[in-house]
Amino acid sequence: MLQVYSIKLIKYFIVPFSFGMILMSCKSNEAKNPNEREKYIIPDSLLKKISIETVQKCPLVNAIALTGSVDFDQDHQVNIFPLVSGNVQDVKVQLGDFVTAGQALATVKSSEMAGYSNSLVIAETNVTSTKKQLDAAKDLFSSGLSSQLDVTTAQTNYDQALSQLELAKRILKINGNNVQGDYIVKAPINGFIVQKNITNNMSIRLDNGNNIFTISDLKNVWVQANVYESNINKIHLSDSVYITTLSYPDRTFKGKIDKLINVLDPTNKVMKVRIVLSNNDYALKPLMFTSVNVIDKINKESICISKNALIFDHSQYYVLKYNGKGNADITPVAVSSVFSDKVYLSSGVNVGDKIIASEAILIYEALNN
Repeated sequence: MLQVYSIKLIKYFIVPFSFGMILMSCKSNEAKNPNEREKYIIPDSLLKKISIETVQKCPLVNAIALTGSVDFDQDHQVNIFPLVSGNVQDVKVQLGDFVTAGQALATVKSSEMAGYSNSLVIAETNVTSTKKQLDAAKDLFSSGLSSQLDVTTAQTNYDQALSQLELAKRILKINGNNVQGDYIVKAPINGFIVQKNITNNMSIRLDNGNNIFTISDLKNVWVQANVYESNINKIHLSDSVYITTLSYPDRTFKGKIDKLINVLDPTNKVMKVRIVLSNNDYALKPLMFTSVNVIDKINKESICISKNALIFDHSQYYVLKYNGKGNADITPVAVSSVFSDKVYLSSGVNVGDKIIASEAILIYEALNN
């Protein structure tokens, strides 16, 4: 009888106690596994470093992307051809060297130069001889021993000798004015040796037709850009362009379209346009690959943000809208165009919204995690 009572008593205390423990356990589990994660709050130390900008409207700019390459400014380029045949003896410059006008580039031993020197000597001797004959004819005419015709003939011979001497001097001057049989190749302008087709002990001939040096003043260069048929109607003379290169990704070169080549390249089916750029620091080298953005300004405005504020993930663009007190939301946006350091949006944010414009990817990852 006592045993049965004890069992009933134990059930009376244990069953409610067990139920209470189970209930507390469930509440504890609910507290430890909430349905919603705790939202990331940007710490104050990071808030001091980031940049927050206000969304605004900007004049809409449409940029047409072209490809191109740097070329020589052919208006400031000189091809040097040999004026005599001969044997090259002393090449003084190499490809890429800077030269000044009048600087000696190479020496050519030439039989033609020796012939020009000989012609000069003959012409000088002939002048001396005809001058003496003229003086003698004048003396004889004064003495009555010769006629006026003799004086006239002597005068004609002397004048022709002077003309031959002047011709010999000019020919020698054109070819360097060297009387030792050497032809000195000299630079006609300041610039860089951009092409060199001559070496020591090389024989050159006038009938070869190849230039031996090309000198270009690289203070100005051309950029030749390719325009496909679909964009030809969007390109105009004097359009502003922004040019970037692989060598200087953070540097933009500004210019204008200087010339439209109104024929299509038969191989690539593109129209060429030319941009003249100042190159005082010689940063742009011929044959460099370039990306050319032609600016087509539209009389419209669009919401614009800094390029640093834009995030691309899972085939979608996002920005981080800042709500204050360290709170930020991931907001999808639609991009209409990108130019320079600005991004033009068609939807997603409104004028006056605050967005995070630096360390955006870092904060985006923290919000996702």
